[in-house]
Amino acid sequence: MLSAYGTANDCLTECPPSAGPGIPPDSVWVDLVEPTAQEEALVESSLGIDIPTREELAEIEASSRLYQEDGAAFMTANLIRRGEHDEPESSPVTFIIKDNTLITIRYHHPQAFPAYVKRAMKPQATAMNGWGILISLLEAVVDRAADHLERAGQIVDETSKKTFGAKRALSGIHKPAPRRTVNLQELIENIGEEGDFISKMRESLVSIGRMVTFMQAISDQMRETKFVKENKARMKILQRDIISLTDHASFLSGKIAFLLDAVLGLISIEQNGIIKIFSVAAVVFLPPTLVASIYGMNFAFMPELQWPLGYPLALLLMVFSAILPFLYFKRKGWL
Repeated sequence: MLSAYGTANDCLTECPPSAGPGIPPDSVWVDLVEPTAQEEALVESSLGIDIPTREELAEIEASSRLYQEDGAAFMTANLIRRGEHDEPESSPVTFIIKDNTLITIRYHHPQAFPAYVKRAMKPQATAMNGWGILISLLEAVVDRAADHLERAGQIVDETSKKTFGAKRALSGIHKPAPRRTVNLQELIENIGEEGDFISKMRESLVSIGRMVTFMQAISDQMRETKFVKENKARMKILQRDIISLTDHASFLSGKIAFLLDAVLGLISIEQNGIIKIFSVAAVVFLPPTLVASIYGMNFAFMPELQWPLGYPLALLLMVFSAILPFLYFKRKGWL
């Protein structure tokens, strides 16, 4: 799908379809969403550039995603979105600047794009040219990334509370904490999902940061004008925002790693507790088993077999021999 946008009174408006072949001449932004071969050929013939295909975007190396060719700047960054079932989806998006026109090529639907279009329909204080729209679009992407990280941080905090116990109900006195009923396997799954999302988000922020650095290098080669100075200032702020978000993502990544170790430790503790119960049970029932096995031997001369009280005495001996190690373990604090 091809969408062309122009400017009117310092705000973004969707350009009407042109009468002849090509894109409208007053377009400042051409958004290609899952473009067909005909749409790619239309833009290429109108702007005189070679648009990379989806296969080329998938095969292109990360070190070769920023280059200049045919008087245009080609920049590719990985953008992330929450897809179905809240799963993270990362896909490359290409930004092309040719003269005063911005071309975006994407094969998924980051939420930042429609959010920016809705906001850009209102009067803007910034320059509504190709570079200005590109910076504004990246600002929207970074804002969306900040929202994603904030939500991931909340999920990590909730997982941390579940991991380290339920909140105690206070009514004047401290009550004992309730028995743990949290599904540790579910916690591991949640931690793994957020860890995967944070990893993709860091990769996205790094690619956007490299792209902004490339944009700054291009702007340094431009003739100094009011709009160029304004764009440089905005790119510096954008770069600082990306660095701060990358640091926050690293912090969340470390917290997720700590939670994963904590959950694995809790699983190990529960397993040790189960093994301890079986071990104590085996030791407790060992003396009664020994007494029963002694009096179960088929020897001809066993005086106790002729005692009238032999059977109840044997039962009492087995009970006593079971209680004695239990009390010993209890005194030692092993139970």
